[in-house]
Amino acid sequence: MALYGLTGGIASGKSTVSRMFRELGAHVLDADVIAREVVEPGTPGLAAVAARFPGVLGPDGRLDRAKLGTRVFGDATERAALNAIVHPLVREAFLHKVQALAEQGVERILYDVPLLIETGLHTNMDGVVLVWVPRDVQKARLMSRDGLDEAAAEARLAAQLPLDDKRRYATWIVDNSGDLASTRAQVEQVWQAMLARG
Repeated sequence: MALYGLTGGIASGKSTVSRMFRELGAHVLDADVIAREVVEPGTPGLAAVAARFPGVLGPDGRLDRAKLGTRVFGDATERAALNAIVHPLVREAFLHKVQALAEQGVERILYDVPLLIETGLHTNMDGVVLVWVPRDVQKARLMSRDGLDEAAAEARLAAQLPLDDKRRYATWIVDNSGDLASTRAQVEQVWQAMLARG
C-alpha cells in the first residue's frame, strides 16, 4: 500500500484540494479530524489537555478550540506542550485507520496533515503533495477567512514553516493561487501520477 502526504499551510486551500482528491476516488485521512476525535469528551486525550491547560473546556465539557488556540498560537512552549499530548494519540489512531483500510484492500492513502514536514512525517511517505500559494495571498486569505488583523495573521503564519520552504520536500506542487479549474486540473494530474505508480 502506498502512503502519500498532503500538506500546505493555513489558508493555502488544502481543504479544497483534499476534497478534490476525494472526488477523484482517493482515500483521504485528515489529521485535523483525527486530532478532534482523540480529544472528544471522555477520552484520555481531553483529560490530559484539560489538566495541562486549565480553563479550556466549555460549559458542555467539550474542548473550546478558540480559547486553546489563543493560548498556544503565540507561545512556542505552550504549543509544544499541546503537541506532546496530541501528536502521539493522533499517530496511534492514524495507524489503526491505515491498518483497517489496508485490510479492506485499499491500495493508496492520502494523509492530509498541516504540519507534515514540521513533524517529520514526510520522511515516511511515498510522496508529498504541497498546496502552495504566495505568502501575500495566504495572509490576505487568512485575514479575510478568520477576521484577523495583520498581527494575528502573522503570528499564525509564523507558527508554521513557510510554504516556500516546504517546496523542497514536495514530490508534487499544486499552485492554488489561480481559479478552481486550474487547481482541479493540477490535482487530476497528481492523482494520475499516483495511479501510474501502482
